[in-house]
Amino acid sequence: MNILENISSFQNIIYMASSILFITGIKMLGKEDTAVKGNFLSALAMFIAVAITLIDVVDPLLILIGIGIGAIIGSLIALKVKMTSIPEMVALFNGFGGLATFFIAWSEFNSVPSNTFQYVLIMITTYIGGVTFSGSVIAYGKLSERLKIDKSSIITKIFTTVFYISIIYLIYSVAITKIFTPGFDFYSVLLILTLLGGIGFVIPIGGGDMPVVISLLNSFSGIAAAFAGLLLLNNVLIVAGSLVGASGLILTIIMAKAMNRSIGNILFVGYASSSSGSKSEETGEVKPISVADAYLILENASSVLVIPGYGMAVAQAQHVVRELGELLEANGTEVKYGIHPVAGRMPGHMNVLLAEANVPYDVLVEPDDVNPSMDTVDVAVVIGANDVVNPSATEEPGSPIYGMPIIEVHNARTVFVLKRSMSSGFAGVQNPLFFKENTRMLFGDAKESIGGLVTEFKE
Repeated sequence: MNILENISSFQNIIYMASSILFITGIKMLGKEDTAVKGNFLSALAMFIAVAITLIDVVDPLLILIGIGIGAIIGSLIALKVKMTSIPEMVALFNGFGGLATFFIAWSEFNSVPSNTFQYVLIMITTYIGGVTFSGSVIAYGKLSERLKIDKSSIITKIFTTVFYISIIYLIYSVAITKIFTPGFDFYSVLLILTLLGGIGFVIPIGGGDMPVVISLLNSFSGIAAAFAGLLLLNNVLIVAGSLVGASGLILTIIMAKAMNRSIGNILFVGYASSSSGSKSEETGEVKPISVADAYLILENASSVLVIPGYGMAVAQAQHVVRELGELLEANGTEVKYGIHPVAGRMPGHMNVLLAEANVPYDVLVEPDDVNPSMDTVDVAVVIGANDVVNPSATEEPGSPIYGMPIIEVHNARTVFVLKRSMSSGFAGVQNPLFFKENTRMLFGDAKESIGGLVTEFKE
């Protein structure tokens, strides 16, 4: 056995050890008290895998320079990014993962595929990686609200058409072996169609569906990485990619179920397709409330349910929300936090914010846990959430969101809705909750409003 074979065997052993660390780390992420350690183990596994790969690299210096530059840029972004921008940052990270596999497949194609299986892998990896990258860039634009293109616009229709053409061309490319390579550069055409197709895949999807899209693109990046691992015969890349792909797909299914919609409906229909239905026109009288009056009601409440949404993230109010919760508990009030799976603009967005504020995990409840006893809740405090508490989902068959499971706060004895204005949610559907008899609107910045309540309790 020569030295190269010894190195390869040693690498595979270390790769398997890294894979075990990956699996252990992901398992630990499922619990709040072990999540930080799980994240560390997963990062350590990746570091070990990258380090051991450099053993048989011809020019490791160039690779190390790339790693250094990437580490610096990533660290700066991670340190500077606001919690409100986490969804778009995650979308970009998914995209760059896809771009990496896209380049790997491109490189392997240029090295001349040795067999049909490898050829097919290259085609599929190219497509998934490219679609993940360009689709994630569009998701970033939608989440950051830098990209606002109507579903019915000519641009959307053009890119959507290109997406379907790209699928057909991929099938055509897979059906062609290297023996039957046509006279034109068909692979370059695939590269271009793939990137344009990714745009067409995401651009028609409504903003309210972006959390599902993010989890699906995350799954795509993992699948592409697993395929790239097969191309490179890299065990750790296969394992890590498979874990990401499987977990992302499971999360996508869970979130689609939480919206009472199929994945196909989300990806190929979207909210906009139902625009002809009822939009819950503004009917009734809005009843504003002051901070002082809200305090008096909360002071006498036996149970309070806090429902955070994207508005809480925008206001960066999670810390003052936790402080209010602690003051209520000190006053003898039972406090829980209702978390909807698609609240915010990415999977687990509200969980991340509340964890950052050190809100105990055991006081977080899901819709199925709290809805049956909602009529016993004295005060439901809705902080910037909209679509996930919209009663149109249960009361108006013609509504675009009808059938979507929600947190049924309208059944609580009193509802406080903290908003800056009467604007609709990300799905573009007006909320009749604002006009319910038991609803009081507390207008203004959520952080300032909650801070005012905190001050009242302390005085």
